[in-house]
Amino acid sequence: MIHILTACGAGVNSSHQIADALESEMHNRGYEVQCDAVMIKDVTEEMVSHYDILAPIVTPDLGFEVRIPVVECGPILYRIPAMAQPVYDKMEETIKSLNKK
Repeated sequence: MIHILTACGAGVNSSHQIADALESEMHNRGYEVQCDAVMIKDVTEEMVSHYDILAPIVTPDLGFEVRIPVVECGPILYRIPAMAQPVYDKMEETIKSLNKK
């Protein structure tokens, strides 16, 4: 199981849309992922330490070094395949790099 943390400004819309889209697309590609959605202001170093990948709308300055891969997922929200596909491909590449079953 791959654990992904999604984050947006309010933690109630965009991050949930990204989480749902990632879970669906990665499942279709054969990966078992679980995404949690939060407000970007609530992301802490301790919280991030429990995840494999951070998937924010854009890469934020959290005030600490993020020690897990970060994949910007904002283009998923446009629901335009040409924009979302590269993000899904980057996510899959990142998942593969984890070497985690």
